Amino acid sequence: MDYARIALEKHKEWKGKLDIQAKMEIKDKDDLSTCYTPGVAAPCLEIKKDPKNSYVYTGRQNLVAVITDGSAVLGLGNIGPEAGMPVMEGKCALFKALAGVDAFPICLNTQDTDELVQIISALEPTFGGINLEDIAAPRCFEVEKRLQEKMNIPVFHDDQHGTAIVVCAALINALKLVKKENPTIVINGAGSAGCAIANLILKMKLGNVILCDRDGILDPNGELNSGWKALIDRVNLEHKKGDLKEAMKGADVFIGVSAAHVVTKEMVQSMNEKPIIFPMANPTPEIEPDLALEAGAYIVGTGRSDHPNQINNVLAFPGIFKGALSVQATCINDKMKEAAVRAIASLIPDDQLTPENIIVSPLQEGVADVVSKAVSQAAIESGVIRKW
Repeated sequence: MDYARIALEKHKEWKGKLDIQAKMEIKDKDDLSTCYTPGVAAPCLEIKKDPKNSYVYTGRQNLVAVITDGSAVLGLGNIGPEAGMPVMEGKCALFKALAGVDAFPICLNTQDTDELVQIISALEPTFGGINLEDIAAPRCFEVEKRLQEKMNIPVFHDDQHGTAIVVCAALINALKLVKKENPTIVINGAGSAGCAIANLILKMKLGNVILCDRDGILDPNGELNSGWKALIDRVNLEHKKGDLKEAMKGADVFIGVSAAHVVTKEMVQSMNEKPIIFPMANPTPEIEPDLALEAGAYIVGTGRSDHPNQINNVLAFPGIFKGALSVQATCINDKMKEAAVRAIASLIPDDQLTPENIIVSPLQEGVADVVSKAVSQAAIESGVIRKW
């Protein structure tokens, strides 16, 4: 199908992917007086007595803001906030369709870190959670960190953590098939997704990581942004030097969140036996799946839906927010992320794992519910739920 042509036609027809629907009918003066004045004063006063009552008397308890500054939209780059709106609307539609969570798109006309933090933090009284989206690195690291420190609701940059969660779920299942422990994992792309993937792999002790950017293996003596500084002492423990080609020699896993066609068949052939290849650059992967398989890849997963093993954030964010909102979590912490990883991985039983089936389809019914249950339980156990 020509998705570009069809999408243009449908977006023009839809004029936005979202509607606002009232939950009540307003047919007479009694309805009006209950919904609005004078009756509405009663819940207002209850919330004034205790702001936590906003979770009782308003839609806040099931409402997420999906926020971008337009600086890193999909694989399109810094296309601006207006051009990012179709993606934010789409994300909101997925929240509702897959998890029953209400979400609202917000595209901000600033790419200044201080302004982003100020504006987004001021939205806290309206929302139960904040989904940051398509904000470029390294700004995204500081924006999320400062908002997490300042706000008392979950703040989650999906490009970082949603990607990391689904990659780790796929990796757990792939490693079961190849029967490898403590593998060497090369991550190409040291932006928001790459750094988050590396961090979660290390936290979950899934393997040793070599992190590369466009200049090659990350050098501890080079100029480091905040995301790299947090990782540099924990990656490349073999002290390899050189470019991506050198990094991949003798490695067990390649994870790409970088650019099209930067991996060759020869690079795959230089890896250890039964290599796992996750070339996830969109729309064109780091190496085409058929070429990777010809080169000896045992398992291949991409970000695309037209190949087996689609590694897609849609598996994570709807259930994560549903779980966090259901227990009024004040954040989304590492325990909750790890619970989401294990929940997603568990959706394919061990006896059904094959090289072409290591990760469940994002459209499989019930995924968000499984993830939600695991995340809410982890929030309760780690003590980050709102106390009443």
